[in-house]
Amino acid sequence: MAIKFIALDTDGTLLDSNGKILPSTKEAVKKALDQGIKVALCSGRPIAGLKHFMDELGIVGPDQYAITLNGAITITADGQVMTEDLVSNKFYRKMYDFGKKHHIPFNVVSPDSKIITGDHDVDLMIYTQAYENSATLYIRQPDELPADFEIAKGCFVGKEQLIDQWEEKISQEFEKDLYVVRADSCFLELLHPGVSKGNGLKELTEKLGIKPDEVMAIGDERNDLTMFEFAGTAVCMGNGSPVAKEHADYVTASNDEDGISTAFEKFL
Repeated sequence: MAIKFIALDTDGTLLDSNGKILPSTKEAVKKALDQGIKVALCSGRPIAGLKHFMDELGIVGPDQYAITLNGAITITADGQVMTEDLVSNKFYRKMYDFGKKHHIPFNVVSPDSKIITGDHDVDLMIYTQAYENSATLYIRQPDELPADFEIAKGCFVGKEQLIDQWEEKISQEFEKDLYVVRADSCFLELLHPGVSKGNGLKELTEKLGIKPDEVMAIGDERNDLTMFEFAGTAVCMGNGSPVAKEHADYVTASNDEDGISTAFEKFL
């Protein structure tokens, strides 16, 4: 069955190791768009951290899409929210309290792409997250925000060794109520229990009348596994994690070696 929709992870997939889009990727995406194939960025980033890449690729207008915040919000390229699954204030406060008690850097991402932390001594990873996502960083305690304030996701961040140390304990504490996923070595994210990249991809393609067999997903990490499971064609980058490679139908070249254009040439 012909592919009609392509979901592209961003970090480690769309972007090379310098955080840039390869010329071969731009050419491949343009060719797909010219053929009428939908190409959507499917990322842990908020829309503010994706928009400039979408513009660079020509993914623009009301009939092109992004799946943001690991599937919490799907949105058109011109800003219309299509689906939204948020985390309640109750669980935001519980995550905040856990991070404060155990001295783990913690921040949240709001539905409108703001990054908020209660830590006055802001961890470098939180600064980096705000910079990379073109997002405004706020220092706010939960009591300084509305009582009904909901978040798109919570993030425990820090050096890889710290997240390794706490990943199991955080999962045990929250996984009965929230979706807990290791987005990369330095980020452990908590989202609405119905949220995943795969579910965001499912919700969006169902609205568009596109079948799973007509979807190709390309990624590199554990938070891409759910979209691998949904898509008829799952492609892992050559630089991807071992577990992501195990769940892929095809392993392409790395993000520095024209991996996306190689996959497009093979399957389109």
